[in-house]
Amino acid sequence: MTTIDSIIAELGDWRGDMLADIRDLIKTAEPNVVEEAKWQKPTNPLGVPTWSLDGIICTGETYKDKVKLTFAKGASLEDPDELFNASLRAGVRRAIDIYQGDTLDIKAFQALVRAAAELNAS
Repeated sequence: MTTIDSIIAELGDWRGDMLADIRDLIKTAEPNVVEEAKWQKPTNPLGVPTWSLDGIICTGETYKDKVKLTFAKGASLEDPDELFNASLRAGVRRAIDIYQGDTLDIKAFQALVRAAAELNAS
């Protein structure tokens, strides 16, 4: 079991299910993505799920009421479907906050993941 599996299992609610779905979408969009947990600390011993390919694509943090997907270079990405709904004023990053009951546009999300990977490779 990987650390990401442990994070998903420990959540045991809709946030774990959403994180597992997001993980599958990312791996499908970018099969060579590197998955790891970063930034382990006493208050978050398992760390933050992170997906990278030539640099960080995005992270998947969980909070009591949401799953936050932060794209490291999101401000430089085209977002024609307006998935980004958080950190909109940040200089470099952008995020997608997903709350219980929200649905994610799969096609648009995977296009965003691919665009982030392409930006990292450029």
